[in-house]
Amino acid sequence: MDRYTPIYVNTSGKMCCIIGGGRVAARKIKGLLHAEAHIKVISPDITAELKQLHQDSRLEWIDRSYRKGDLRGAFLVYAATNQVEVNTAVVQEAMNEGILVNDAISSYNSTFITPSVVRRGRLSIAISTAGAGPAAAAEIRAVLEEQFGDEYETYIEFLHQMRGQVKARVSSSHQRSILLRQLTEMNVLEDIRSGQFRWWTEEQIGEWISRNQEEI
Repeated sequence: MDRYTPIYVNTSGKMCCIIGGGRVAARKIKGLLHAEAHIKVISPDITAELKQLHQDSRLEWIDRSYRKGDLRGAFLVYAATNQVEVNTAVVQEAMNEGILVNDAISSYNSTFITPSVVRRGRLSIAISTAGAGPAAAAEIRAVLEEQFGDEYETYIEFLHQMRGQVKARVSSSHQRSILLRQLTEMNVLEDIRSGQFRWWTEEQIGEWISRNQEEI
């Protein structure tokens, strides 16, 4: 059984190469766009959606079939054609060059797989069945999308803001840890859901930190 180590990879500004321009390629590209990758698509034809992204300068398109050497300089690669022989050649080149590669036809040929993801701003929840059941992963994703609604985007952004302020204002790592834990014990999520939440001013943040530091 294939086993994978769950990691989040920073692809911002890094060149990610997609061989193929169909619907599968488009799905892979959506995640890379969210991650602000530099995207290079190599395919003699691409979907209308990808053509629009190319016209908007959101991806580079090389209008031809894959050639050996095309992966030079890539951080990671998707072999996303519907041709086994092409994908196999892409995988072989990537492995020879030490580049992470995903074969859309066969997860067994891949050095990484792309999980199904629920996104709520800074929050992302990845679901993977290690390639065994994409339909099951989609069902689990639907459950999580229901459980983790849009309110989590605001909630996580609030925690991010507060963490930055606590780190800047509190020198003790022990006190920072306690304050950040106290944040998660507050009823912020319920306030967001009920429409009562208001972003804190810097003055309010300072008062909250001072008040809670006194109790530590």
